[in-house]
Parts: sequence; structure tokens; C-alpha cells
Amino acid sequence: MLLALTQWLSQGVRAFNVFNYITLRAMLAAMTALIISFLAGPAVIRWLTAKKIGQAVRQYGPQSHLSKSGTPTMGGALILLAVGLTTLLWGDLDNRYIWVVLIVTLSYGAIGWYDDWRKVVYHDPEGLASRWKYFWQSVFGLAAAVYLAATSAVPAQMELIVPFFKTVSYPLGAVGFVVLTYFVIVGTSNAVNLTDGLDGLAIMPTVLIAGALAIFSYVAGHSVFSRYLLLPYIPGAGELAVFLGAMAGAGLGFLWFNAYPAEVFMGDVGALALGAALGTVAVIVRQEIVLAIMGGVFVAETLSVAIQVVYFRLTGGRRIFRMAPLHHHFELGGWKETQIVVRFWIITLMLVLVGLSTLKIR
Repeated sequence: MLLALTQWLSQGVRAFNVFNYITLRAMLAAMTALIISFLAGPAVIRWLTAKKIGQAVRQYGPQSHLSKSGTPTMGGALILLAVGLTTLLWGDLDNRYIWVVLIVTLSYGAIGWYDDWRKVVYHDPEGLASRWKYFWQSVFGLAAAVYLAATSAVPAQMELIVPFFKTVSYPLGAVGFVVLTYFVIVGTSNAVNLTDGLDGLAIMPTVLIAGALAIFSYVAGHSVFSRYLLLPYIPGAGELAVFLGAMAGAGLGFLWFNAYPAEVFMGDVGALALGAALGTVAVIVRQEIVLAIMGGVFVAETLSVAIQVVYFRLTGGRRIFRMAPLHHHFELGGWKETQIVVRFWIITLMLVLVGLSTLKIR
């Protein structure tokens, strides 16, 4: 019923020629998702509180986080609701990329929902076992990768584009493309999830990167702009700017409630889904390396965990960082939570500007 209603409204909106412009619909999507988040946020928080869906804090984490125990979690569902409804309203529902990204986002959101639910209902801070979490992430990631490879009609869609160089790219072939796509989607999903450990830390970088990818998507889907900027032309990719606009708007709306001291946490339902969405879009517009640059904070957080685990095992219990992920290392070093969050935001903004500069610096 809800899907039918949004489709009817979407068709009515596009009946007006002015709404055929992607840039306008992307901006309207951002505003719509922002408004939905603002309006629905308090009700969602009250419902989560009433159902006692509170955060379970790991005992071996920083002691300062014990005070966060019981704060409503699974607030990422608010983001997914706003993104989903807004995309169905303003997006072109005949565009296959819209559906690919939506399905991947909601699929990873479902994994996160179950993981969070186990933490809340069974009071298990670890949630869904890692092997099962990665299994289902792999299933949906590979499904998306195979579909994108099978429907690729442009040779450039299977090349690894190296930024800052005019003509440097590496053909991947179908198998290479599937492997790369899998690692980008699953890797980005988990990287955002690892970063989501402080109030507002993960959502603002996600918003900034989504905004930048919206520009890349629009350029990739525009034959004139893509040719001028020496980027591969991906027919239909421009429509992803609408989805990303909705994602940025919903993220900003969520940040209103997630800023320190947080009234609600995103949970795995939001972090896994948003990371997977960024990874899928980056693959479609052939900007995997640029995503790694702009998401440098996510990369650093993930590497800190990997390095810590490997070094711990090789040295029989010694550590490089005070605690991993990286934001905990700075916490235990005396930085305040708000200092870490804002400084990581600033770093992300700088990296996003570097990523956007690749549009011209070649």
C-alpha cells in the first residue's frame, strides 16, 4: 500500500517537466529526507525507549562509555525509512541503479537489524556471530556484484580508474570486477560500522561523502560533463544523485538527535546499510579509489583494528594502540569525545575536497 502510494506520487511529481531535472530532484530529496527525519525522530526515539531497545555497552570498552548503556539504539532505521520513502518519491523508479542501491542498502540494514535485535533482546553485546554476519554480507554483496557485471553495457564500467591521471585505468574483466565490487561493498559497510563508536562520529563523514558521490554520479551520468572531465560515461548513473541527496538529508536529520550527548544511536542497522550504499554507488560510478580517499577516516579505523589484532597475536599480547578502533586510542590518550568527533569531521571534509579535486586535477 505504501509502495503503491509513493509510486503514484512519484508519477504525479514527474508529470511536471520542471521535476525532470536530476539536480532539482536531488535537492528536493535532501530536504524531504531531512524533514522526515526531523518529524519522525522524536516518535522513533520514544518508541525505542518504550520498548527498552537500549544500547548494550561492551564491558571491555572505555569505562566512560558505561554511562551510555540504555541509550536507545537501532535509530538507523529512521535513516532507512527517510531514504527509502524519499527515493521512491523523487527517484526515477525505472532506473535499475536506483533499485540496486536501494536493495543493497535495505538488505544490509536487515542484517544490522537482526544483529542489533540480538543485542537488545538477548542482552548480548556481541550480537550476531561474526561468521554469520559476514556470510550474509557476502551473499548480498556478491549478488550485487554479479548483477552489475552481467548488466554492464559499457567497457569502462569494468575498469579501475586511477584518479589524478588522465588515461590511467586498468581493465578488470568480469571476474576482477565482481571481486573488487564485493570487497568494496562489504569492506565499506564494515568500515562505517567500526567507526560508529562515538556520538555523531560516523554519520557526518557519511553525509559528506554521500554529497561528494552525488556530484560524481551526476557527472558520470551526463555525457557532456563526463567527456569534458575525462570520466567514464555511465548511462543512468546520474539518477543516483537523488538517492544520495536523500541519504545526506536523512543523515543530517539523524545527526540532530545523534550529536553529543546522543539521544539515540545508529546501531548496526544504520551503519552497515549506509556503508554498503556508499560502496555500491562508488562501484557504479567507477570511483572506488576516490571513495577510499574521501573515506580516509573509515579506512584508518579499519586498519587500526586489523593492525591491532595481527600485532597482538604475533607478539603474544602486546598492543600498538591503547585500544582499537582508532577513536578509542585517542579517548584513552586524553582527548574528549567531542574533540575526536569534530577533528575526524574536519579530516573527512579535507579528504572529500581532495576527492572532488580529482574531477579536474588530471
